[in-house]
Amino acid sequence: MHSFDVVIIGAGAAGLFCAGVAGQSGLKVLLVDHTDKVAEKIRISGGGRCNFTNLTTGPDNFLGQNPKFCRSALAGYPPGDFIDLVRRHEIGYHEKHKGQLFCDRSAQDLITMLLTECAAGGVVHWQNCPIHTLATEGDGYLLGSAQGAIRSRAVVVATGGLSIPKIGATDFGYRIARQFGLDIVETRPALVPLVFDPAQWAPFAELSGLSLPVAIETGSKRERARFREDLLFTHRGLSGPAVLQISSYWRADTPIRIDLAPDIQMQQTLLRAKGLSRKLLGNELAALVPSRLAETWIAQDARLGQDWHRPIDQTADKALAALAEQVARWELVPTGTEGYAKAEVTAGGVDTRCLSSQTMESTQAGLYFIGEVVDVTGWLGGYNFQWAWASAYACARGLASRLAEP
Repeated sequence: MHSFDVVIIGAGAAGLFCAGVAGQSGLKVLLVDHTDKVAEKIRISGGGRCNFTNLTTGPDNFLGQNPKFCRSALAGYPPGDFIDLVRRHEIGYHEKHKGQLFCDRSAQDLITMLLTECAAGGVVHWQNCPIHTLATEGDGYLLGSAQGAIRSRAVVVATGGLSIPKIGATDFGYRIARQFGLDIVETRPALVPLVFDPAQWAPFAELSGLSLPVAIETGSKRERARFREDLLFTHRGLSGPAVLQISSYWRADTPIRIDLAPDIQMQQTLLRAKGLSRKLLGNELAALVPSRLAETWIAQDARLGQDWHRPIDQTADKALAALAEQVARWELVPTGTEGYAKAEVTAGGVDTRCLSSQTMESTQAGLYFIGEVVDVTGWLGGYNFQWAWASAYACARGLASRLAEP
């Protein structure tokens, strides 16, 4: 029989960091994972350089049923604290844009750092060790694992979400939560490309690979979300930072709205051109948006009767206003997303009403949930990793305080 102060299930970003901090606080820690690799999301993030935090991180960069839940943990472990750790390990990093920090060399440097922190805390680490059962035993827990029975005073679930199953994602964390009567907010893919009806999308599929800066939004009133990022056309729909951001807020059967030229007052620009130019209307549009997009747009509208071969100075103001509205408010209804296979994160998860925002302990005493398994989802740009660090730190500190009690 193995005995530990705490067993942490899941050797991803949150689990590794929590294990290191808890171990260095004097606790006897076991870190287990069902796969043979650690921190695969760190390894593949940011093109292999990992966007490990964002300098602008705050509660407004997260969504969930209770967006304010993350406030305490984020305040207790802000980006600067993790940056200090990165510096202590002499890992080079740089800011790309909008506060996004990446490793200079490789995401592996971060993984090595986290493993080194675990080693400094004397963490026992078992890979390829699925947990088969988890049950209460007295004031603690009894776990059945591939390496035998384990007694532990506390258990931390850091198993992530359903995103990218090819690197080992499972629903284990949600099953454990339900086993102990905790509520789960319905999960869905987030930070994920959107897809459209193949027949309707066919004209735009030829634009695959085209990227342009846009403003994109969905929802209305309090539910309205809007971002300014780059859009990417794909064979099946839309991707790129703009769409990944909006996908976290999009709901089935509702439209998204895209301004294809957000830095241009389109109607004023077209009306001004009407007074100065004799070019064809289609040529004027091609000067305002990428020419491939303009050509596709023209071909689409031509089938609907729009005369793009008319000089702009012979085009009615009403027609120019209508064109401006179409370009500035292109409205589309996705048929769905590319699913968990292409989603960077999972929205939804363990209901935060069942958790302490200070320690991440659940209403089931001694059972904690951290990272992506919780109903806290960040924007694209390093925010989800910062939530992993912050929630893990809050949990480790909570564990140290709780388990130090006589």
